[in-house]
Amino acid sequence: MLRTLFTIGLVAFLGLLALKVVFGLLGPLVGLLFMLIKFAGAVAIIGGVAYVALRAISPSTAERLMSGFRN
Repeated sequence: MLRTLFTIGLVAFLGLLALKVVFGLLGPLVGLLFMLIKFAGAVAIIGGVAYVALRAISPSTAERLMSGFRN
């Protein structure tokens, strides 16, 4: 029983150490990753809105654009 308590304590300590490393030392990299994800989402939303607008204005041009991406 004492061995189990020490094992749980060791696992908890290693988990806290891992969190400290990830968010302490690698914090700027995690922040950069989230910034890039946000940028990619914004580009995807803007591209989607532009495609829908193009599809409403000129469906044939939108089809040629999509066939270019498929091939």
